[in-house]
Amino acid sequence: MTVVARPALCYDYVQYGCGLCAPETWVNFDCSLTLRLEQLPVFGKLCGSKGWTFPSNVRYGDIIKGLPVPEGTTKGIYCSHVLEHLALDDARVALSNTYSYLRPDGIFRLVVPDLEELARSYLASSNPEAAMQFMERSGLGMKTRSRSPFSLLRWFFGNSIHLWMWDEKSIMRELERHGFKQVRRASFGDADDDRFAEVEHADRFAHALAIQCAK
Repeated sequence: MTVVARPALCYDYVQYGCGLCAPETWVNFDCSLTLRLEQLPVFGKLCGSKGWTFPSNVRYGDIIKGLPVPEGTTKGIYCSHVLEHLALDDARVALSNTYSYLRPDGIFRLVVPDLEELARSYLASSNPEAAMQFMERSGLGMKTRSRSPFSLLRWFFGNSIHLWMWDEKSIMRELERHGFKQVRRASFGDADDDRFAEVEHADRFAHALAIQCAK
């Protein structure tokens, strides 16, 4: 019997924390507990009925523990609304790992909520609900805390709350400390590598802070 070898996976373009956005032309990782549970027969059917199903090409991978990506091989790495869900120490590990996967001159683009814009909007508002709006938009508050076992499980493993917020100066300084160069503020559609158009979506850039940098 002839065994046909599978082609080696190409890690030229990698996205982590992909959620449901997983273009076939990228290698997409997510560390959601839901992704793992979807592979179980009963829970998988429940997820499908709730519309939570991850695309079949999403691989389990945790940027903090390290992705199964060879060092120095990647042309482009992307993460959208991921770093704000990490504690500062973990975010620094994520940036260090990201840097190690890139080849020389490889590009890293990221999107996070813009703390400065949120703060300016709050301070400029005369609306008595301004504080409530700030807490909601920043993801730092919790309106309702459900105590059902399933909801607590989703809260504990789902990384839905924001643990560390960034403004332009702080994230740029952090990237430079990790060795990144050519650090600049970015916007939707302005990537120096056209392949990022395959993974980026305009709605993720709205009222957010985007950064491009290189190794």
